[in-house]
Amino acid sequence: MPRAPIATDGLTAAVRRGLLAGAAVVALATLAGVYGVYGGGSAGLAPPPAPALAPALVKQADFGTAVASGEARQLADWIAAVNDNHGAPFVVVDKKQAKLFVFDGGATLQGSTPVLLGQAVGDDTVDGIGSRPVADVLPFERTTPAGRFIGERGRNTSGYDVVWVDYDAAVSMHRVVTNRPEERRLQRLESPAVDDNRISYGCINVPIVFYESHIRPTFAAQRAIIYVMPEHKSLQQVFGPLDTAAQPRLAGLTGL
Repeated sequence: MPRAPIATDGLTAAVRRGLLAGAAVVALATLAGVYGVYGGGSAGLAPPPAPALAPALVKQADFGTAVASGEARQLADWIAAVNDNHGAPFVVVDKKQAKLFVFDGGATLQGSTPVLLGQAVGDDTVDGIGSRPVADVLPFERTTPAGRFIGERGRNTSGYDVVWVDYDAAVSMHRVVTNRPEERRLQRLESPAVDDNRISYGCINVPIVFYESHIRPTFAAQRAIIYVMPEHKSLQQVFGPLDTAAQPRLAGLTGL
């Protein structure tokens, strides 16, 4: 007896319907990835995904090839990042390293040099010291104060042009004094030992050539900011938290 024929047409149709349905789902899914529905239901090309935002670049001071301590770089980078100098040239004095750095208004280093500093280690001045005769200033009182100062050209009691750092305390930045050969100030500037650079009554002594080529031109027609780094206190104690999101301090550069 012949076998009954298998209903191949019916099975094939069912499979075909399933394949078509699956293909439709895949096609719709593919289209959904390419096309979007927006703007009140109208179909259109979906906008590309937004690119990841790059982190904002924080401006840093440019020391070039100069050798500087980590703390000096930290302070100068903060000055550049928050524009604490308000676009004016500025000077950083690293007392621990007995070194001075001159920057232009864009925080690019213009030059650096060893300097002579106050004989006494410390970050504060004695009250009323600026009104006392130099001969009355005791050795332990001969400090170079730390802080943020508005430097301005002027003249000292001997008539020499200087840059006043703290006028009330009679602290200035000037050419190295050589009228006392026994102090060997020129030799001290050339010595690699930092302790040799502690000899003044508190003023910042700069090599003559560097003073003429960098300090004098920087302050010739404008005020500039002088940042004297501490040696006992921390940078934060003297200048604040050094937060790059903080607002810059008032420049104090009006009346130029």
